Amino acid sequence: MLLKGKKVVVVGGSSGIGLATAEMAKREGADVIIASRNATRLDAMAEKLNAVAIPADVTSDQSVSELFRRCGPVDHVVVTAAQLKTGPFKTVAMDDVRSTMESKFWGAWRVARSADIRPGGSLTLVTGFLSVRPRPNSAIVGSANGALESLARALALELAPIRVNAVSPGVIDTPIRAAMPEEARRDMLAKTAAGLPVGRVGQGEDIARQILAFMANGFATGSIVYIDGGALVS
Repeated sequence: MLLKGKKVVVVGGSSGIGLATAEMAKREGADVIIASRNATRLDAMAEKLNAVAIPADVTSDQSVSELFRRCGPVDHVVVTAAQLKTGPFKTVAMDDVRSTMESKFWGAWRVARSADIRPGGSLTLVTGFLSVRPRPNSAIVGSANGALESLARALALELAPIRVNAVSPGVIDTPIRAAMPEEARRDMLAKTAAGLPVGRVGQGEDIARQILAFMANGFATGSIVYIDGGALVS
């Protein structure tokens, strides 16, 4: 097993890509801690996985610091947590813009500062391909993703020998899309799939496999990997 005896913390581990990563890490022998602001869902998923649950809010310095105080030294940390709000550039509320950066970018920053990662361990940030393939009404999300990718490269130098990488997903069918009306969601995913070389949208497990590869490959640091079904070349 790739991660036997390793302690893995997944911030945002109660759903979506984070949950898929926690499940895969558990199957590979890791001792898994999942953290999320949704305590009810967090406890349910932790029981299902036989993992440790620690409620945490990445927008709070104190909450993130307390999370890693309780974790102690760890081997690998993954950050998938984010609360994203976006809209047309000229009209999107500044409070929404700030809250997106506070959650996605500053949340990852807080985690990177607070986590006590053992030398040779890893930190993996989850960004998104809007950083390099922007589209209308998503400027703040693309900007946050781009900033995270720059942060991953900088921290690969500053935190060495801890390894720091980022995985940038394309369109993934995760619970975050459940907020859309079901018919609109299905239509959007079908149209996206039709335009991709692989002929489908992604699943959480597709991204989790790359995250585990970053954990296991001791020669990988400062890398940004786009897992998008070929969106960037289509």
